[in-house]
Amino acid sequence: MARPRAPGFEAQREDILAASARLFAEQGFSATSMNQVAEACGVSKPTLYHYFKDKQQLLAQICDAHVHGLLALVREVQAQALAPEPELRALIERFTQAYADAQDQHRVLTSEIRFLPDDERERLLAVEREVVTAFADTLCRLRPELREARLHKPLTMLLFGMINWTFTWLRPEGELSHEALASLVGQLFFGGLGAVQLREPALST
Repeated sequence: MARPRAPGFEAQREDILAASARLFAEQGFSATSMNQVAEACGVSKPTLYHYFKDKQQLLAQICDAHVHGLLALVREVQAQALAPEPELRALIERFTQAYADAQDQHRVLTSEIRFLPDDERERLLAVEREVVTAFADTLCRLRPELREARLHKPLTMLLFGMINWTFTWLRPEGELSHEALASLVGQLFFGGLGAVQLREPALST
């Protein structure tokens, strides 16, 4: 029979994940030691190993929680059964805010996932592809002809290119808020989308 977890176990576990994400984001996965993680959390190294067997498990769970959180956002927006353009605008807004609320985790997912074993990395990348496909499908509902022209995925990736890397330059104390950024991205994307012309023959991806 499994031993019951002590009160506060999950809170401590989440604190460890948050501190690890901050360290991995700031100095990289390879340069971060379990000693540093333990020190940042204010716990002993044996206590740290009570929660996670090694540094790689920490990385995997940070990435897993973040990418599944993004997928959950997609499902929440889809459940509203919005028309295509409002749905895509809502996705842009939700993702921009999610990136603002989890900058460390997002940086780790985009930059440090390469340190995971191949099978674990592929599992997480499959979830990322599910997220991208959801955006692309909504775009195709808005402009169905883009699928036949094989432009829906390139345009979706261009959209992600505008929001995925904001952690490299957008500062919380700056003049531009994440909310204002989401509005600006929407203006740029939908303003430019109307100017997209289909090409013959269809582009390959």
